[in-house]
Amino acid sequence: MKKTIALATIAMFGLTAFAGQPAKTQKSTEDTYKVSAEKSTFKWNAKKVTGEHSGEAKFSTGSIMVNGKNLVGGAFEVDMTSINATDLQGEYHDKLNGHLKSDDFFAVEKFKTATLKIKSVSTIKDAIVGSNNYNVVADLTIKGITKEVSFPAMVVITKEQVITNAEFDIDRTNYDIKYGSGKFFEGIGDKAIMDNFNVKVRLIATK
Repeated sequence: MKKTIALATIAMFGLTAFAGQPAKTQKSTEDTYKVSAEKSTFKWNAKKVTGEHSGEAKFSTGSIMVNGKNLVGGAFEVDMTSINATDLQGEYHDKLNGHLKSDDFFAVEKFKTATLKIKSVSTIKDAIVGSNNYNVVADLTIKGITKEVSFPAMVVITKEQVITNAEFDIDRTNYDIKYGSGKFFEGIGDKAIMDNFNVKVRLIATK
């Protein structure tokens, strides 16, 4: 009987000691990759009734968060002062660049950057290698105005780098860019500029 009581006492002591120890937390495997502004590209295309213009802008900063081999987040900043039309040269090139940077469009003197912050991501089931494999929901801020956008993206993750390609349309009127919009100005005819412009983004980020 005494032996039984002694064993029970030892067992209880052991349980109490174990309960007093802090639980082991699983080590986070989330990694952050820094976007290379030099290697990454941001290209845009805008259409109007009589034609279209294409150009680029530069990333200033950015990061991509990965857990294992899964994309989990990211935040990116575009230098709006770097807006540049690539389909024109000389006087017309300079005029278009100046107009895009003016208050009629992106007002870059006041709003020098635009940002995109990922809110959530979900994998695309049965995605083919080399095609879009994620759906992304993000907050896009232009001219100090933030709107939610969603788009598919192709993301390739390795130990050394993350490469992301995405293409989507932006409705400029959501960001108080109304110049030449048939939605707000009547009778502008062939001077109308389409509300949506297209962007193609390629991000290369490394640890």
